[in-house]
Amino acid sequence: MEEKLNNLLADFTVETHKIQNFHWYIKGEKFFNDHLKLEDYYNAFNEYDDVIAEAMLMDGFEPKATLKDYIANSTIEEGRNVFVSAREAYSELASDFAYLLDKVEEVKKMADDYDDYLISNKMDTLIDDLSKNIWMLKQLLMD
Repeated sequence: MEEKLNNLLADFTVETHKIQNFHWYIKGEKFFNDHLKLEDYYNAFNEYDDVIAEAMLMDGFEPKATLKDYIANSTIEEGRNVFVSAREAYSELASDFAYLLDKVEEVKKMADDYDDYLISNKMDTLIDDLSKNIWMLKQLLMD
């Protein structure tokens, strides 16, 4: 379980920085709204990083905590340091969030199999938040 949690932590941490990259490189006529929404996302994801790492510590696991570890253990593609439209950014985030939701559900199933109620509960919160964000992004991208 420790390895799965470290991979999840790495994915969430890389996603946090990717969102921040979009926040810096967003362009378009709704810049002010998009800039603020992306800031909301990266603040939330920064909190998710903390939730995962602290739950690992409470369970006696050792969360990896270096950028080198995160890059080595993540399958999320990093941000690209290029200007993007809101549609491009939100489309990529919707895809990433769906991928992360699958990973969180895998960890929850494993936690349930091991009767690890702490990790299972933390995954429930992430499932709820990711599911809502995916739905909202899909609604935005529908036109």
